[in-house]
Amino acid sequence: MAGLGHADFAPRFPWLGGDLQTLRYYFFPASEDLSAWPAQRLSFPIPNAGGDALLAVLHRPNRATDRPLVILVHGLTGCEGSSYMFEATRSFLTLGYPVMRLNLRGAGPSRETCRRSYCAGSGDNVEAVLSALEIEEARRGVVLIGFSLGGSVILHHLARQAQGTSPICAVTVSAPFDLGASIRKLMSPRNVLYHRWLLVRMKEAVIGGASEISLRQRADVGAARNIYEFDNAFTAPHHGFADADDYYARCSVTGLLERIDVPLLLLHARNDPWIPAAPYEDIARATPPNVTLMLTDDGGHVGFHDRRKATPWYNTVIQAYLERVTGSG
Repeated sequence: MAGLGHADFAPRFPWLGGDLQTLRYYFFPASEDLSAWPAQRLSFPIPNAGGDALLAVLHRPNRATDRPLVILVHGLTGCEGSSYMFEATRSFLTLGYPVMRLNLRGAGPSRETCRRSYCAGSGDNVEAVLSALEIEEARRGVVLIGFSLGGSVILHHLARQAQGTSPICAVTVSAPFDLGASIRKLMSPRNVLYHRWLLVRMKEAVIGGASEISLRQRADVGAARNIYEFDNAFTAPHHGFADADDYYARCSVTGLLERIDVPLLLLHARNDPWIPAAPYEDIARATPPNVTLMLTDDGGHVGFHDRRKATPWYNTVIQAYLERVTGSG
């Protein structure tokens, strides 16, 4: 952890505390103007998936660079158009990194090209991209960055030791390591507004687009009163799990780190209102040699809006980490 300048995170006024840090982009979304870096639409078929394909957007920096390709993976109900995706893209492009914003199966634009959706354990989504990467930018290496549930997806891919391009390193921001504990926290009374908002978006995501969903499942999804019932009615059976508890147990990240050997940077805030910090505390007591853990007191969920930076603090920390790992900069 030395040399990354991580210990002095200071929240930007008035976004004080975990909730306001989490909600800042809800009230003030990041600029979507990436016109300085023309976009190229890419498509990645998922093998043995009945024609489903993932859509992504590639941006190239304005100057020649030897820096690796950064692939950004969104969180639950997110997509290429999420504020944190726009802001991270702008931040890394400015420093000369090519950036790809990936839409997981059934998310954002991928809704129209996929009959099925993703879950926390969908590491095959990342494998589909890395196995088919034939662009010049990938020849200088690949860095994976996952936000929230996207972090879980990345770690599941790495633990599979799957085929395709091996990333130089990977980063997670506010990833849920214990799915069951995270769902229980989201469903707690203090999080009722978060929970309602997220449940509505989850229902919209699976009922819209080209989703392969039966009339019975559609009815069950519509009747779900909470995320647990939604996962029990749709997520678990859709992905081959017995029920929601089976899904949470088998797709939690706990225990996966020992199967991953690439350098990892894990970022999390103790006051994240959605994701418990206890699994990160456990990692802190016995951090694997390839893992750099940054567990802050403040920052919220994918927040980390720093008073001294125009971009979220985690972007600055990730950039310093990449320069250390890749020797760039």
